[in-house]
Amino acid sequence: MKAEPLVPVGPVMPGRRRLVVIGSGIAGLYAALLATDAGASVVLLTKGGLDHSNTWYAQGGISAVLDEPAPGDTAAAHITDTLQAGAGHCNADAVRLMCTQARHDIAGLQRFGVHFDLQPAGSPALGLEAAHSAPRILHAGGDATGAKVAGALIQAVLSRKAAGVLTVITNAHATSLLHDDGTITGVEFLKGGNRAELRGDAVLLATGGAGRLFAQTTNPAVATADGLALAVRAGARTADLEFFQFHPTCLVRNAGPASSGLAGEPLLISEAVRGEGAVLVDGNGKRFMRAYHPDAELAPRDVVSRSIALHLAKLGDPNGHVYLDARVIEAARGAGFLARRFPTLTEKTLAAGIDWTRDLVPVAPAAHYWMGGILTDLHARTSLPGLYAAGEVACTGVQGANRLASNSLLEGLVFGRRAVEDFLSGDFGWGSPEGAPPHARSAAGGLPFTHASGAPSGDHLSVTFPAASAGAGAGSGGPFGGVPASSGGSIDVETPFWRDALRRLMTAKAGVLRDGVLLQEAAETLGRWAAVVLPGTAAAGADPREHEDRNLLLAAQLLVAAALERTASLGAHYRSDSPADAAGIADELQEHSRLRPKASLVRD
Repeated sequence: MKAEPLVPVGPVMPGRRRLVVIGSGIAGLYAALLATDAGASVVLLTKGGLDHSNTWYAQGGISAVLDEPAPGDTAAAHITDTLQAGAGHCNADAVRLMCTQARHDIAGLQRFGVHFDLQPAGSPALGLEAAHSAPRILHAGGDATGAKVAGALIQAVLSRKAAGVLTVITNAHATSLLHDDGTITGVEFLKGGNRAELRGDAVLLATGGAGRLFAQTTNPAVATADGLALAVRAGARTADLEFFQFHPTCLVRNAGPASSGLAGEPLLISEAVRGEGAVLVDGNGKRFMRAYHPDAELAPRDVVSRSIALHLAKLGDPNGHVYLDARVIEAARGAGFLARRFPTLTEKTLAAGIDWTRDLVPVAPAAHYWMGGILTDLHARTSLPGLYAAGEVACTGVQGANRLASNSLLEGLVFGRRAVEDFLSGDFGWGSPEGAPPHARSAAGGLPFTHASGAPSGDHLSVTFPAASAGAGAGSGGPFGGVPASSGGSIDVETPFWRDALRRLMTAKAGVLRDGVLLQEAAETLGRWAAVVLPGTAAAGADPREHEDRNLLLAAQLLVAAALERTASLGAHYRSDSPADAAGIADELQEHSRLRPKASLVRD
């Protein structure tokens, strides 16, 4: 399709440098406010409404060691906890920076109208979460931290928009980055079926993650890897794309007793429900977690996710679901306990057609957070001059191979601010491998990127991926013993590309449990689809969904390529064919009469 003429969106104001912020999660909103208040010309672009972000749905809090921390807590302890959760794969300098500067950005949030929950005496109500050595989690509205924080920042943005000092463009889908001699100079986008361009002195990508790569996700519909795809097509470097964190219990829509045709926001069923005594059962009503870990439902989050995935694979349905039985809590604690203890979850499960005092709740592991992303340094600068990235779309090295709870919102805050500070200083990025941060890797886990034209130009750039190594996973015989490796995704060589097929493929072959054979099958299917869909090019059409499909397919290729390259398990990347795990997994799934606890599943 021939491109329509571009419609300019206003000139850059004389004497004021323009920052284009793409995305309206915590990183984008906070950065836009900081830059505006510092006197910059700011345009905030988001593809939905301002409240369409992963931040809005965040139930957890923000970790930070304050000026008056909990007794015994220190920034050094926060650093240590983050490094340990990251499985030795963090950028220690980035972790140190984030943890020591956290209190300043918490104060920044409060200046923009964010109010955190307080104790009766008026001090911050600090919570304790898994893998934190001390209470340091700030909450707002109990389990509604994301919505409370985003809501306050949105109000601050709208007040500045009303004052004429901040431009906001909603329902605008970014389709490609504009560049001049290797420097990013703006963005092309779709709005109302028309194509437009926006020029600026720098662009900050704060577009969030890509949970929509998988069949089950905690992410809203907007999480389609848009920022990552924009940056990769422009030639930016990426890192750690194999590390995707899964939450073990997300409500499975359209599986409840009265949920026919229901759709809606993702709904996490918190670990706290299992803490009160809820258990997991399979479709036969059999409790299974005791067979995988001595702590059963109270095992670490990644262990529970792997155990559910392993059990579903044993049953031959990796895209299936299990059930959370909360009825036992009501029976043990008395009628009305669930509604008192979990009012929000009670309301939302009822809205989904499930009365969890009487019904089982269908749940499955869900894609939650991508640790990898666009490679940045300590100033949120990417490898392309003029391009910054912050929040989940970026890879600062803070999260390592496994994100510590409640560090995601904090990372978006700290590095969103760092991007603004660097923009205001007039320095636009390291732009060369020599200046890369310590965790730098080449894009797609070492795979070379080739421009179709042979050299960068003003045209859209194509990305070609060499075939993955035929030796990956060789000799493993598949990860699931008696379960054929190719059975999981119901995706055969004739299946055409469509979004649901992509999500089923990624769940079955590149999800919680991975293996060289499955990953190789995924790579081959993705490559076949890519030959038709051409994800390395920016689509010329006016349908935003077409662009999202290309972005998701490109992100899937990048993730699978990185997962193939890393043959050993590390953090959230679990290879069942790694030397330490392969034999036990195969033996376990061949035991159809009963299941044995397996030490490899205990490892956190």
